[in-house]
Amino acid sequence: MSKYRDRLPQLSGGTFITDGGMETTLIFHEGMELPHFASFVLLASPEGRRKMAEYYRRYLDIARRHGIGFVLDTATWRANADWGNRLGYSPQALKAANEAAVDLLVELRREYERPQMPIVISGAIGPRGDGYKAGATSASEAEDYHGEQIAAFAGSEADMVAAFTLTNIDEAIGIARAAKAHRMPSAISFTVETDGRLVTGRSIQDAIETTDTATDGAPAYYMINCAHPMHFEAALDHGSGWVKRIYGIRANASMMSHAELDDSETLDAGDPIDLGNRYRRLLSRMPQLRVLGGCCGTDHRHVAAICEACLPPQAASA
Repeated sequence: MSKYRDRLPQLSGGTFITDGGMETTLIFHEGMELPHFASFVLLASPEGRRKMAEYYRRYLDIARRHGIGFVLDTATWRANADWGNRLGYSPQALKAANEAAVDLLVELRREYERPQMPIVISGAIGPRGDGYKAGATSASEAEDYHGEQIAAFAGSEADMVAAFTLTNIDEAIGIARAAKAHRMPSAISFTVETDGRLVTGRSIQDAIETTDTATDGAPAYYMINCAHPMHFEAALDHGSGWVKRIYGIRANASMMSHAELDDSETLDAGDPIDLGNRYRRLLSRMPQLRVLGGCCGTDHRHVAAICEACLPPQAASA
């Protein structure tokens, strides 16, 4: 049974952190092979599960030092039907993989959670296609397609679902509707290009407002991920209602475009201290931000720098 599905603690205040770029860390720092950028394949072996647990513990230790909450996202960004089929997973095996990803986090929550450190388990969902390209999935197709993965999370101890690197507003609408149908709180996270717009050319304001209108405000909150703060800061009208729906940031430390990142054979980790300072400036203008973490190229050093820059001294010394 889920612990926080009916009362997500990050909606009530306080700062929560989450992890960084899981796949880039495992590939570039750990030297692991992740076919099609799929980290969930590691769950199939004891050694892979051990590596995944080690990865999460680096971040959980940071949260423990600061005495703050944590949002644990499953390693399932690629664990949907199309990508699973490419990786040789049957529908039954894919469902089992999503469930196993949650089970790993349940074990970690038992080990780490404290009264001052609530840990939310979030089922991570990725786009049907490439996270850097515009998809053509309609809202109804997306609702049916992503409903399978969401159903697996709904039957587990996951507290919520979060869809990352979305570029297609219709896909976001479908995911939010499917989550609502399965009574799962959802977070919708869009990614933007260097001009602060989705790859389709639509604005982040349009993306949030259109999704909210089409779903009667179904998402618990919105996030931005997989873009450097300098790519989206100017697109945020801090006095508007739609910006207040953004509760989380998982930015890249690299200032490179998505095209440049795709073509790069080395990891651009950027500057953790600079990223932390940029988060502090965002937080000063967006006090509703609750969930802070990283994306491609970031690791535990970046999240630690974000904590040092953004948390008050009394929290940092807890």
